[in-house]
Amino acid sequence: MSIPVFAVVGRPNKGKSSIVATLARDDSVYIDVRAGSTTQARTFPMRVDGETLYELVDTPGIQRARAVLDWLNEHCDSVAARPETVRKFVAQHAEDPHFKDEYELLKPISEGAGIIYVVDGSCPFGADYEAEMEILRWSGRPSLALINPIENHDFIEEWAAGLGQFFQTVRVFDAHRAEITKQMDILTLFGHLDVHWRAPLERAVEVLRSERQLQHQSASVMIADLLVESLGYSVEKSIPEGFPEKSMQKILFTQYKQHLVACERQCRRQVEELFYYGDIAKSEGGLGLEESDLFKVEDWYLWGLSKRSMITVASSVGGIAGGSVGLAVDAGSAGFLGGLGTLVSGAGGALAGGVGAWRYADKIGRIKVKGMPTGGKLITYGPSRNINFPFVLLGRALLHLFSICKRTHASRSEMDLNQPLLQDLTDKERRQLGKIFDDIRNQKKPAERRAQLTTMIRGWCDSIDAR
Repeated sequence: MSIPVFAVVGRPNKGKSSIVATLARDDSVYIDVRAGSTTQARTFPMRVDGETLYELVDTPGIQRARAVLDWLNEHCDSVAARPETVRKFVAQHAEDPHFKDEYELLKPISEGAGIIYVVDGSCPFGADYEAEMEILRWSGRPSLALINPIENHDFIEEWAAGLGQFFQTVRVFDAHRAEITKQMDILTLFGHLDVHWRAPLERAVEVLRSERQLQHQSASVMIADLLVESLGYSVEKSIPEGFPEKSMQKILFTQYKQHLVACERQCRRQVEELFYYGDIAKSEGGLGLEESDLFKVEDWYLWGLSKRSMITVASSVGGIAGGSVGLAVDAGSAGFLGGLGTLVSGAGGALAGGVGAWRYADKIGRIKVKGMPTGGKLITYGPSRNINFPFVLLGRALLHLFSICKRTHASRSEMDLNQPLLQDLTDKERRQLGKIFDDIRNQKKPAERRAQLTTMIRGWCDSIDAR
């Protein structure tokens, strides 16, 4: 075969489909906690830019290994004839319902697929597994065994000892937590097991590594674009004399919120598609996509700056002196942003839930009312001058991106994004970001500042895979 094909085999409910989903980067692979959910072999190609690098075959679980091995022994008269005997079994049992599962899993192997044998490291090893491992050995195909610790690691050592007697290579591989580097290691290992596949699998690893770098670069650009758009966005509306200003201000604030929420939502979708995720469940208690979440200022302490960090950033851009970026010191209350200090001082100081964002509208963005020569007034909301707002946007975007980078396509769990992140930044990085955001607000060297922002985000992305 010019394209490597791997048949993923093992007993029911041992994580075979999860392995396929992870190595094929396909979250459409059906995964069910119930045993026997895979009833037919199905091929999942791993494609990059339309090129198929390799294929994974998801197979039904082995059900009657002892009966199959008995048949093979009855119809084989020499060790050299074992691979051909396996092919004869497949040919003679294509329509046999008694061996339907065994036919489905042995057919791709008889046609030249390599073998990835999957076991659960949280279950004990038993001699009854030896029959199925012996059948796979009879096929003569290159093989490796993966110990998938579904619930715990209690029996990994005894599995490694038992599997080592039947398979050329044995590795522990958690399908739900395997970083991209571990996935590439599996491909490299298989290239060493079959000389004909070494070149295509080395190319596959090279392509995947290059694509990962491109994904990080593209995601960095997307997040930088989100920040630039959000820092410069404003809405305005002219009203006739006598029209209530307050009502129009609320309307503009709503339009402002809806636009930035839509921009954030679009950025997340683009990032998920970039990493081949079609539908990811979001934790209801985490960072949702509802309009109120981004402007739920009582939660800003999670994603933005702490009180101390705000002072550091503000001093670097002149915010304390003039309050030009939405920060001022209130000596009487030690508050920030005109009373929003409790919002960034830590979880214990967060305001109670349900506080309307409109109460802080004038602290998030700038409301301006101008008279017009023709009569009436021009009301403008935005752009945001709040020193913490771009840090909140950045923290939310990075948390989402890093969660995507660490996630595998086998995971069906909700993505919990209710975690702090920017606390890991150094004061130097915070000051640098504060200066970049301030220049973008004031349209100073916008192209250069956007490029600097992209470079910083790219550096954090690259560090994720190295952790």
